[in-house]
Amino acid sequence: MRRIPARIPARIPTRIPARRTARSVVRLTATTALLTVLAAVPAPADARDLPDSYVVSRAPGVLPEGIAITPDGTMYVSSDGTGALYRGRVGSPEMKPFPARGLEDRPSSLGVHTDRRGRVLSVGGAKLTVHDRHGRLLATRTAPDGPLGAPDLNDLAVTKDAVYVTDWANPVVLRAEIRGGAIGPLEPWLDIRSAFPQFPARYWLLNGIVANDSGTALLVASNGTEAVWRVGTADRDVSRLDLGTESFGADGMVLRDRTLYAVLNYGAPHGVYIARLDEELRSGTVTHRLTEGPFDLPTTLARHGCRLYVVNSQLDDPPGRPPYTVSAIADPTCGEAG
Repeated sequence: MRRIPARIPARIPTRIPARRTARSVVRLTATTALLTVLAAVPAPADARDLPDSYVVSRAPGVLPEGIAITPDGTMYVSSDGTGALYRGRVGSPEMKPFPARGLEDRPSSLGVHTDRRGRVLSVGGAKLTVHDRHGRLLATRTAPDGPLGAPDLNDLAVTKDAVYVTDWANPVVLRAEIRGGAIGPLEPWLDIRSAFPQFPARYWLLNGIVANDSGTALLVASNGTEAVWRVGTADRDVSRLDLGTESFGADGMVLRDRTLYAVLNYGAPHGVYIARLDEELRSGTVTHRLTEGPFDLPTTLARHGCRLYVVNSQLDDPPGRPPYTVSAIADPTCGEAG
């Protein structure tokens, strides 16, 4: 997340048509139901054994930003303030610096994710870096300047065949192809301005990005338009995710099947918002607004088990005050079908 300018007066229409391109166009008894629900939810003792808060760092100025958690419970958090990465476990309340090599000249790290190979991918400034789980630098990719100037890479989504990256400073989504595990050059892939031409280019402020399991659709958050945009990866067709008239300028997001988890910290009360989407990820309904949590300007989140892990950035008052933390809260959708 970046500091957001004064509220933008231009408002996005309730519905915006997709951009057209040449390439586009049994009922259960009460007892059975209860047993089913109980089987889907982990035992309460498990949750009690896990911390409610995690200390990323006690050093001044860290300002945590991004988060990723692997299936085995390894947690990675990035630092907007220093560019460092931190690593811990969901079972331990204290994180430690992750010895990621090659970040010395990157003063800020924002989005961080892991892939199926266990690699750690992160972005900041103009750089996308890839590390193995031991911190060895595997690849560095540099984004070119965009239509408005130097890039400020914000978040990334990893699919089986590509890495997609948002640029806060330019209304552009970049893409690096993955072939045989190797990550190719990071290149401009989509200029999103054509989806809403009358909106000022410099205020798109692209933020979180997620992909569905098949990699056929992306959801891209824009703080400026206070909306999430759906992009088809085959034809680059763009349309606004219809969540009614509600402002939804998300920061970081998680997509689990048809459930979208998003952190909002602009245009709505700060917190975690959860929406249930249709099968094509074109529309949905906000079902939960978790705004009473122990949050301190949350930026993004990760999901592991039946819990949501929310980053407390303190970016509204830099350099903030140590310790810098991640808060864990219960996922109210746990036990529901994806």
